[in-house]
Amino acid sequence: MPRGFDGDRTLVLPRPSKALTAVLVGLLALWVIFAVGINWGGASLATFEMLVGNTQAIAEGQIWRLLTAPLMHHPVGSEGVQHIAFALMGLYFLAPALEGSWGTKRLLSFLAIVGPFAYAVQWMVELALPLAWSARLVPPLWYGSTPVLEALVIAFALSLRDQRVFLFFVLPVGSKALIYATVGISVLLLIADALGPSGHIAPFAGMFAGWLFGAGTPSPARRLWLRLRLSWLDAEARRGPKARIGRKAHRFEVIAGGRDRDPKRRGNGKGSGRMLH
Repeated sequence: MPRGFDGDRTLVLPRPSKALTAVLVGLLALWVIFAVGINWGGASLATFEMLVGNTQAIAEGQIWRLLTAPLMHHPVGSEGVQHIAFALMGLYFLAPALEGSWGTKRLLSFLAIVGPFAYAVQWMVELALPLAWSARLVPPLWYGSTPVLEALVIAFALSLRDQRVFLFFVLPVGSKALIYATVGISVLLLIADALGPSGHIAPFAGMFAGWLFGAGTPSPARRLWLRLRLSWLDAEARRGPKARIGRKAHRFEVIAGGRDRDPKRRGNGKGSGRMLH
């Protein structure tokens, strides 16, 4: 029986933890603030645009954009509603299972890392590409949690191979099919030149981040770090004896304790005969 149903074949919806619920509510609240302010309050888009990705601005030192870009979603029109709804649904259906396997701390760390990582990759690639190519692959302003969702899909499929996702609340999809669908949709969007708010590079970078930070326990990134640390420790251990040879040897010195050097005063009880070293 596929997971997601109870014994009566009733669909059981995920139950996010308090921490994950706070993430979902925070994303929605942030979108509502900008949507209400811009659409009904007459607020300018300038503040919103200061928090999204812009390659030239980041190159000039506005690094915070890499951290805030994954949190921002289109605040205007039906496109904006679809943007934030897709983000919330992806987190709601995928993150609780990973949280149950990883724990809350690792899940929150994963969510905090993969978005900035994916957008940092996109930023560096855009700087390296010719202008004609970068304009086709990356919009002037890029933002949204699409790279995070792509990372969640890959991490879910590779870490929880025996679980399924129920598309449209009904259709069960296995891990391999989930990966094929995710990669395939991104490729089709690229072929169709359908440039979304996140750009074309960041979603693929998000998939790579999902594998790097979420494929198994420990993750490939964690295993790489442990191997590097072990190699450093081995190198230090090999250098240890050689380094000690070149150092100035520590000498033990014996200091006279209570024994008096004057033979005439040795018997008066002042000298104990002990030595200090």
